Amino acid sequence: MFKLVAGLILFFAAHVPAIARGLRDRLRASWGMMGYRGVVSFLALAGLVLIVWGFHDYREAGYIQLWHPPVWTRHLAFLINLPVFILLIAGFLPGYIKARLGHPILAAIKFWALAHLLANGDLGGILLFGSFLVWAVLARIAAKRHGERAVVANPSWVADAAAVVGGVALWALMLTRLHALLIGVPLLS
Repeated sequence: MFKLVAGLILFFAAHVPAIARGLRDRLRASWGMMGYRGVVSFLALAGLVLIVWGFHDYREAGYIQLWHPPVWTRHLAFLINLPVFILLIAGFLPGYIKARLGHPILAAIKFWALAHLLANGDLGGILLFGSFLVWAVLARIAAKRHGERAVVANPSWVADAAAVVGGVALWALMLTRLHALLIGVPLLS
């Protein structure tokens, strides 16, 4: 559990400057843009490695169950995760989805975290997914407060169609194969 918590702290500490703009500006001025990006990237990557390693160790040691979600929450989580993949892809394409939402990847993280919080009642899951949900909400509030949003000069319905088709395909693949392969937890059995 220590590695998981340490990884979460490190990962989100690396992302604090994205929310605290004054701190970000001071660090960029002090370290230069390349130095700032290098340090933030290193901390985020180190945190992510610790999160994956720590969550793996936590699962191997046995879940610490705090509550037992009803079976229907798993089905709800499957549905809530559908827009996750559409929004993730839309975040990289110049479509109307990105133009309208401004930060579709943050929306995807919020949906993903919420879905997993509903379906998992264990301590490690609550720490992991709850942390990501809180961070995504705070990051979105900070972006809104500072008037930051993705600018899409010429949004395209084709980009949105690609996001929807690719997102649905990726969601189906995750549901049927990838979650078991990458996470070790089969969703459909």
